[in-house]
Amino acid sequence: MDKWFDTFFEEKDLPVKTFEIEHHGTIHLIDSDFVIKLIKTCSAEEKKAIKEMLIRIDFRNGDVNDYLHHLAVGYVKTHF
Repeated sequence: MDKWFDTFFEEKDLPVKTFEIEHHGTIHLIDSDFVIKLIKTCSAEEKKAIKEMLIRIDFRNGDVNDYLHHLAVGYVKTHF
């Protein structure tokens, strides 16, 4: 499934964004390309859910970076 993510993000050609996330009084800066790399380390079940959400967002012409920000917030909250 990693190949699917590679192709999806290559075709989207998203600019790298830095997400500023405040958690417990600390500001964390997470780049969107880091979040994309994290996706590839997820379990098969998580990858499937992320893929399905990306497909829905893309179908509705939504902003993929909004979803990457959402994932970055989850990462910060579970790791810091």
